[in-house]
Amino acid sequence: MALVVSVLVTYFLYKRIKQQYGGGALIKVVAAAKPLDTGTPLAAGDLTLMDWPSNAPLDGSFHKLEDVTGRVVMYPIAFKEPIRDGLLAAPGATVGLTAKIPDGMRAVAVVTNELNNVSGFLFPGSHVDVLVSFRPDVGTKEAMTTTVLQNVEVLSTGEKLQPDPNGKPQNVKVVTVLLTPDDSQKLLLASNQGTVQFVLRNASDQAQPATRPVDMRDLQGIPKSAPLVAKKAAAPKPPPSVYTVDTYDGTKKGQVKF
Repeated sequence: MALVVSVLVTYFLYKRIKQQYGGGALIKVVAAAKPLDTGTPLAAGDLTLMDWPSNAPLDGSFHKLEDVTGRVVMYPIAFKEPIRDGLLAAPGATVGLTAKIPDGMRAVAVVTNELNNVSGFLFPGSHVDVLVSFRPDVGTKEAMTTTVLQNVEVLSTGEKLQPDPNGKPQNVKVVTVLLTPDDSQKLLLASNQGTVQFVLRNASDQAQPATRPVDMRDLQGIPKSAPLVAKKAAAPKPPPSVYTVDTYDGTKKGQVKF
């Protein structure tokens, strides 16, 4: 179904562009000779040349078959869809999951169960927040939950790099997510400290609201006391003043201090 939609979108987009820019000269661009799935290394038989209006911008397009031969497909490409650089893995990338990892990013696998893989509705391409429940202090009974990462992309579920075309849920034991090196360390630490939970979110929702950790007092509705503010130390009092009075006893002089 998804492939059919992709083909129709490509067809109507090309038709609209041809109508709009049809008056200009035509150039040849590399396109898919058949539907291409993620992870496919491009061979000459997968490619064709198609006419394209020279005055219609097509960023990242190619004009020679040899420029893309051997590159690996990162995202599904429909029949007759122009090949663009953004749809392909970097030159020299290998087949499989590594082809979907952009430069500077990391793929991190997390062992899951039916609960934290959202009852099987995690698919490649899903976006999730990562929460962890743990006890911050050794020996304490006070547990807390905090959001560690937001808007994380799922690269694969089990061995699948593409979602089920029918949207059928599948429980898998391992979910692989795409993270920066710093976030990879956060996820590893979180998984060692407590229970990791994925929270499914809308892929178009890019917001990353500020969150705070919650603990048992939040569940019980107990308001948290305001943080203690250290009192400013009072300045030391000056020593009391001393008064000296001269006294006379006949001809004898003395002093009294008070």
